[in-house]
Amino acid sequence: MQLLSSFGKKLIIIVVHRTYVQYIQYIYIYIYIYIYICVCVCVCVCVCVCVFSQIIWNILLYFIVSLYTYYSLQGEYQRKLYKELLENYNRLERPVLNDSAPIVVELGLTLLQIIDVDEKNQVLITNAWLQLGWTDVYLSWNPDNYPGVQTLRFPSNQIWTPDILLYNSADERFDATFHTNVLVNASGSCQYIPPGILKSTCYIDVRWFPFDIQKCDLKFGSWTYNGWLLDLQMQAVDISTYIPNGEWDLVGVPGKRNELYYECCKEPYPDVTFTVTMRRRTLYYGLNLLIPCVLISGLALLVFLLPADSGEKISLGITVLLSLTVFMLLVAEIMPATSDSVPLIAQYFASTMMIVGLSVVVTVLVLQFHHHDPQGGKMPRWVRVILLNWCAWFLRMKKPGEERKASYKYEHSPAHHASASSIQMGVMPGQPSSTNSTTNGHMNLYFGYHSIDSACCPPSSDSGVSCSGGRVGGSPNEEQREAVRMFLGEQEIHRILAEVMYIAQRFRDQDEAEAICSEWKFAAAVVDRLCLVAFSLFSIICTFTILMSAPNFIEAVSKDFT
Repeated sequence: MQLLSSFGKKLIIIVVHRTYVQYIQYIYIYIYIYIYICVCVCVCVCVCVCVFSQIIWNILLYFIVSLYTYYSLQGEYQRKLYKELLENYNRLERPVLNDSAPIVVELGLTLLQIIDVDEKNQVLITNAWLQLGWTDVYLSWNPDNYPGVQTLRFPSNQIWTPDILLYNSADERFDATFHTNVLVNASGSCQYIPPGILKSTCYIDVRWFPFDIQKCDLKFGSWTYNGWLLDLQMQAVDISTYIPNGEWDLVGVPGKRNELYYECCKEPYPDVTFTVTMRRRTLYYGLNLLIPCVLISGLALLVFLLPADSGEKISLGITVLLSLTVFMLLVAEIMPATSDSVPLIAQYFASTMMIVGLSVVVTVLVLQFHHHDPQGGKMPRWVRVILLNWCAWFLRMKKPGEERKASYKYEHSPAHHASASSIQMGVMPGQPSSTNSTTNGHMNLYFGYHSIDSACCPPSSDSGVSCSGGRVGGSPNEEQREAVRMFLGEQEIHRILAEVMYIAQRFRDQDEAEAICSEWKFAAAVVDRLCLVAFSLFSIICTFTILMSAPNFIEAVSKDFT
């Protein structure tokens, strides 16, 4: 049994060992097969790449050779064509088959920028390109005979070019264009586009400045050829690449072809005129000139509100006038020295200066009224009626102290006082008078003006004292009068009354002088108020009338100030 069991174990070990060896062998076989397949695939790919790369290289080489051959032949054709075209070419000869036929030249313009508008020198500076086109019959060829040669470029001094110039040029060289090459195609069509900074004369109409629209002409034409030899035709203006200007808005550039006949010649002379229409942008001038002027004119009205006693009315008016003069000088610096028209802003400044100047004159008159010498006489009747009655009523002004005077008259009416002209010394009105000359050491003194001459009591007195029956107030009895005469004496009474009359007269003269001064001061106040109202209305009317008279005032305000 033991032998059998040991034999069985050995048999199992042998079987397992053989199975493991076979498994390892299978794995090696699979690895060999995978490596072989990969090597085959790599070889195939390399072969394919080599084959296709050779094909691609051949194709690229073919194209390179073709292009080289093409361009080398084109360069040869161009050289040959240039030589053939210019061999018998005369740039002084018009390129037409029939010498009696005109050559048609088309003229266009590309406006790039408005550089400056010099109002002082009346010059417009623009950046533009001219577009000239014509047909040169001597510069045509058959493209089939010259493969690849579609266009040629000639310097402008080698072939015929039209002598188109800017008639109203203000440049020192007159012709300010840069002479570029002329582009010529196979049919003989020539295209010449010379750029340039064009300086042209322009009449600047400053009547509506700064709300003005200017129209500047660019007049182009042949300098030597007439209309029978050169027919100038117009093309549209191109403004698609226009650069906006900070001072001017481009409204449009219309063109027109004209034919002029001069007295010397019967041939027509055509020209093409492009009108550059532009509107001035008013925001700058409004903020720096118009609005300060309006504010300064408003300050001029404050002269009439300033009290006359301040002593600064004339100074304020002169200061405002000088400030307007400075603004007027600023406007004169940018305006041309022309007498054809007065600028709108100059009209407004002139009207404002006139208002300020008149305000200074009126201020002098007001100060003369306010500080009028009472010794110079009373106010004339017509002045009193016009100023103190009519104008004061119209302006709803009342004389100072008029209400107090009415109240004073009411309080001192006869209904409130039984006697307003009695002079009592030591006794109050209404108290019973004693018949004795002295009472408790005090003297009660009564006297009346009836004991003096009638000259002592004038017919009418401004002091409120009235004479009735030759006496003042009541009538003291004879005993009291005798007591007064005995106590003072007749001469002493006359002397005292004379002194009292002198003092009263001085007070009356002083009151009269104060009344005259008050009357003149009130007249000065009325003139101040009247001029304030009148000048305010006149300033407002002038502002709107002058500024709104510009044809494009509403358009300028709506576009520039919004």
